[in-house]
Amino acid sequence: MKEGTKGLTVKKSEDFSEWYTQVIQKAELADYSDVKGFMVIKPNGYSIWENIQKNFDKAIKRLGVRNAYFPLLIPESFFKKESEHAEGFSPEVAWIQKNKDDSERLAIRPTSETIIYDSYSKWIRSWRDLPLRINQWCNVVRWETKTTRLFLRTREFLWQEGHCVYESEEECEKETLIYLNEYKKICEKILGIYVLEGKKTKSEKFAGAKNTYSVEAIMPDGKALQMATSHNLGQGFAKSFNIKFIDKDEKEKYPWQNSWGISTRTIGAMTMVHGDDKGLVLPPNLCENKIVIIPILFKKDKEKVLNKVKKIKSKLNRFNPILDDREEYSSGWKFHEWELKGIPIRIEIGPNDVAKKQIILIRRDTHEKVIVKENDILSKISEMLEDIQKKLFEKSRKFTLDNTIEANNMNELKKTIKDGKIALAFLCNSEKCEEHIKDQASGAKTLNIPLDQPKKLEKCIVCGSQSSYIVRIGKSY
Repeated sequence: MKEGTKGLTVKKSEDFSEWYTQVIQKAELADYSDVKGFMVIKPNGYSIWENIQKNFDKAIKRLGVRNAYFPLLIPESFFKKESEHAEGFSPEVAWIQKNKDDSERLAIRPTSETIIYDSYSKWIRSWRDLPLRINQWCNVVRWETKTTRLFLRTREFLWQEGHCVYESEEECEKETLIYLNEYKKICEKILGIYVLEGKKTKSEKFAGAKNTYSVEAIMPDGKALQMATSHNLGQGFAKSFNIKFIDKDEKEKYPWQNSWGISTRTIGAMTMVHGDDKGLVLPPNLCENKIVIIPILFKKDKEKVLNKVKKIKSKLNRFNPILDDREEYSSGWKFHEWELKGIPIRIEIGPNDVAKKQIILIRRDTHEKVIVKENDILSKISEMLEDIQKKLFEKSRKFTLDNTIEANNMNELKKTIKDGKIALAFLCNSEKCEEHIKDQASGAKTLNIPLDQPKKLEKCIVCGSQSSYIVRIGKSY
């Protein structure tokens, strides 16, 4: 049997962590590198990232964002310019050993605010230069000390980071939320994952930001995974990096900035949310190959069947089908391989199907088998792909809502977390109350504050004072 395609040896419900690792490796999405904490993204995994890139890039370009590229290495002095930012990232920064020719120590970017804003300080002079909307697709390095988990926790990962500059706070805040909504669309319409959008509490916001917003997804083990973030950075970075502009009133002012990003960890989320005991389940809107065609070959009718499947493949080109006509493997073996790799629809064609001018369609998500007349194949496949995408999202949405429970006191909160669910609870904005939750609720933390708040706010479940908001609380990756 070909390396990497052997079936899963554990069930999702019995050993979720091991199941996840096996799916990632055996579906050939990624593998561990010999460099500790790093991963190799294989073609199957990279094609998924390319599709996320393609869809999101198209969306932000419609909003006037342009792509650029900035240096990988950041001078140490740049980090020191924004103290909160420097303190927040200091444990994760990977430093390059200083050479005699270097004037100062250099870091590999954990994020690029500082190196980008040094350039902005040279580019921005007038209100006519604003708004400035730039994005870069790149890699970043964060020196994790915890155990590596492919896509979820690695020292290097791929992402995009948008960095925009505005004349006013209102424009900055408005667009910060617009980018958050674009992430929601990518997660729900492309990845098929229902997400919870909201604002981070003060203790959970991005280092150096005024406000941080996130979209969070709930995984099958009850933990939340942060899918993307959008930060209103206020004027702090502008002041630190001396970014100024002459406004229409001819006065010199500091602009407002935001930054926003989504990374390859979304591939891990998609695997966990949709995968099953047979392997990966790919949402049709996300995957490169939406169909695999497997001819059922017998010596006597081999040429007749092969000729037919080639014609069918040509007819289905818009779905970028894979034709698996390898003769060294049995049909059953091929079925298992492509189920493991998550291709949304499998087509089977044998001698009887050729004679009857029909094909057999098998859905990857439900394993439902449908016999379709050749003439109806295009419309039926389009309809089936649309339904698979819809059902995957609906399943994710139902799971998330069913596993989000309102907790009215600390005992209910502890029970909700212990049961592997997400809690909704009233909380004041005291960081001490948040710390108490982390201590008492098995390491759970605030995830985000829903953008839609109830009209009446109850007492804080920790200290009993008037709450500031209702917030989502849970364990997270």
